[in-house]
Amino acid sequence: MHSNKTKTMAQLTTNETTGNRKTRGVQRQKRLPTKVDMTPMVDLAFLLITFFIFTATMNEPVTMDLVMPKDGPVTKVKKTGALTLLLDKEDQLFYYDGELTDTSTIHPATVSSIRNIIIEKKKEVEARYITDPICEQAKAVNNEDVKDCRQQDFFVIIKPGKTTSYKSIVGVLDEMTINRVQRYALANTTPEEMARLPIAHD
Repeated sequence: MHSNKTKTMAQLTTNETTGNRKTRGVQRQKRLPTKVDMTPMVDLAFLLITFFIFTATMNEPVTMDLVMPKDGPVTKVKKTGALTLLLDKEDQLFYYDGELTDTSTIHPATVSSIRNIIIEKKKEVEARYITDPICEQAKAVNNEDVKDCRQQDFFVIIKPGKTTSYKSIVGVLDEMTINRVQRYALANTTPEEMARLPIAHD
């Protein structure tokens, strides 16, 4: 019994060795260099670029709508409803109510603080409003806010100076839009107003 087991294990060992020798003797095949055709990848890249160009949202320039008055007769403005803004350099400006007279006071302010001044003047004009059926009917026909008729006598006159920056002008025009001022215009500063500005500086 013992001798038979030893002989069997010896035969298995011999067969494994023989098998390994046969494997080592097999000639390996030569590997050819791999060549990848990149043409389909280039086509795919161009297709993706075209897709993103057509689906991407381009940055639109930020613009402001400015309605300029047409040539014609001079627009009449009620003295009690007028607010004149004299734009100075940087963020500085001056303002006065109504018509400029010897007794008028020109007040200093800034572009960033002009909002409260516009709001107070607008409330003052609206408080004096007398019902105007023609204006209210026209607003209703055009699907506009009837309450805008209350400020029909409110008019803001913006007068930039020679040293006024474009940023200040845009800032004041923004306030017109924010406070829903219906009537405003850009005008030139008069010599009388320029002569009165040093008094405001004092």
